[in-house]
Amino acid sequence: MAFGAQKIFPIDKRPSTAVGIGIPFNAPSVFNSTYFTKDAIKTNLINYFLTNTGERYLNPTFGGNLREFIFEQISEGNLDSLKETIQSKISTNFPQVIVEKLDILKNEDTNSIIVELTYNVRNTNIQDEIQLQFN
Repeated sequence: MAFGAQKIFPIDKRPSTAVGIGIPFNAPSVFNSTYFTKDAIKTNLINYFLTNTGERYLNPTFGGNLREFIFEQISEGNLDSLKETIQSKISTNFPQVIVEKLDILKNEDTNSIIVELTYNVRNTNIQDEIQLQFN
């Protein structure tokens, strides 16, 4: 038995087979297809965190609810709570995703925050980052 073997996604070996749908929806045919697992995971995370719970028909528990923090006062307590919420939701809904680094940058003048997330996918060589800005 091999120890430390990396999981290979066989679908990534077929360049003509789409894995998912990319964001934003602005392709000539409305949807951009993603052809690699890395891109699909990134798109799924972005979609999850930009969706509010109850917003998805027939899946009322889906969503990261990050937009509810838009109208909150920017304070260290609220930013710490937001960090805990993000980490909790990732570990619950995306168990294969390991958060390597999570930073929340604030700009009190414009009342905006930027969420920077660096993550790995367990048992793969996939590492990526996401940056979400809320004004």
